[in-house]
Amino acid sequence: MLDCRALPTDCLASIISFTSPLDACRWSLVSSSFNSVASSDAVWVKFLPSDYQNLVPESQSASSLKELFLSLCDHPVLIEEGKKSFSLHKRSGKKCYMLAARDLGIMWGDTPLYWGWNYLQDSRFRECVELLDVCWFEINGSISTCKLSSMTHYKAYLVFKLAARVYGFRNKPIEATVRLSGTEGLQRTVFLHADGEDVQNDHQYPMERGDGWLELELGEFFNEGGEDDILEMRIFHYDGSWKRGVIIEGIDIRPN
Repeated sequence: MLDCRALPTDCLASIISFTSPLDACRWSLVSSSFNSVASSDAVWVKFLPSDYQNLVPESQSASSLKELFLSLCDHPVLIEEGKKSFSLHKRSGKKCYMLAARDLGIMWGDTPLYWGWNYLQDSRFRECVELLDVCWFEINGSISTCKLSSMTHYKAYLVFKLAARVYGFRNKPIEATVRLSGTEGLQRTVFLHADGEDVQNDHQYPMERGDGWLELELGEFFNEGGEDDILEMRIFHYDGSWKRGVIIEGIDIRPN
């Protein structure tokens, strides 16, 4: 049986770099010498996106690439003038993005009578938007697929919360679509506001996030890579009734 401890350091680092971030952390627990190799930049540079230097602000410093990786997993960085956030999926190192409310196309979103823009302390973005009163509820978002990790299965989620006063959404079916531009995509029915404990584990209904917000799964997409397509997301509802009380932070796009 091959004794890994007998391998040259660079050879062992190369082997670990072909595993995953989670496996590298497990390797580091074997011994102090393994920890030194498994935590080295030679390993963790393989887990970071090839263009990570273009995405990470110069002001963000880290003592090692492992530290930088873990920081990007736990602390998303704002990019594109604060209209998007970028982070990494801790288990795989795949790219994650959130589109801020300001990066979305919201029907009547610039009309103060219908939507109100405000800063919320528990949001990563400078502004969130609260629905004040509309009949036509429609939100559109898009992102270039070349920004996403290739050969990766993604899901898109609307990130929101409900205000103290909310109406017009209770048990109302809402259309959600995730598709490539120019294709029909798969439309699904979701609910922003529903009754009953039996909905907690159903992906048609909102789920609580660890950051205090709610998320609603809109759909999924497999990004093969190699093509510069546009991934589009749409949420729509119109039944003639007035609606109020949904606060939008953005749309989260992350590996499944």
